[in-house]
Amino acid sequence: MPRLVLCALGDLLLDVIVRLDEPLQPGTDAAAQTRTGSGGQAANVAAWAASLGAEARFVGKRGDDPAASLAASELARLGVEVFGPVAPGRNGIVVSIVGEHGERSMASDRGVAPSLSAEELEPVWFEGATHLHVSGYSLMSSPIDDAAARAASLVREDGGSLSVDLASTSVIERFGPQRLRESLAAFAPDVVFANEGEVAAVGIEALPEATWAIKRGAAGCAIVHDGDRHELPAVATTVVDTTGAGDAFAAGYLVGGVELALEAGARAVAKLGATP
Repeated sequence: MPRLVLCALGDLLLDVIVRLDEPLQPGTDAAAQTRTGSGGQAANVAAWAASLGAEARFVGKRGDDPAASLAASELARLGVEVFGPVAPGRNGIVVSIVGEHGERSMASDRGVAPSLSAEELEPVWFEGATHLHVSGYSLMSSPIDDAAARAASLVREDGGSLSVDLASTSVIERFGPQRLRESLAAFAPDVVFANEGEVAAVGIEALPEATWAIKRGAAGCAIVHDGDRHELPAVATTVVDTTGAGDAFAAGYLVGGVELALEAGARAVAKLGATP
């Protein structure tokens, strides 16, 4: 297969992951393992794609604070070219609390990332790109939604393909499922990544011409195309932390198809943290 040249547009956040060894209790300490590094859905997909053999680029707006410097340097260390403006203000940070069975809850602050505008994009960032992957957060925030549309146009002009990850059921509910359906129709991705809750919120009929890669956690995945649904089991692994597993799955799918997607997802959950 030709080598994938992936551009991922969205958030580059500082990831703070806390894996609890015991439950939190008010007014006292709880033993935990922690990890910091680059995060954000688009950045994670780029990092995993690079680790799987693709040429990977990240495009997004960053703050001018130490959190941005740390996140950008870590993403570059993972083999991703980092593009986009640096703006005055705070970078985004996401704090993930991981329970003893690998389940996680997140508190997200996206910082300046959603303020990326179409006018701030440089066409050279997308030259030679064969695929553009966009976080659903970027379709449900403004003005970054206009930036995503311009990036899609640049990649399509060069014959590239598009994908989107629907991101979060809570964000979809706040944004409005019908508004998202309209945004998806305008963006016209070739592949949509979603979990079962996001599929229920939006509906495959919103974009029947796309391939839907449905992430089902421990149950594996389902691939839906032209009305046909094929289910595949997950790869057996030990679950440590589910943070970033969906992003690893998306990267694997884009680089090498569904088998590599499932393998990457299994690698992701077997370690602490969202990046390879």
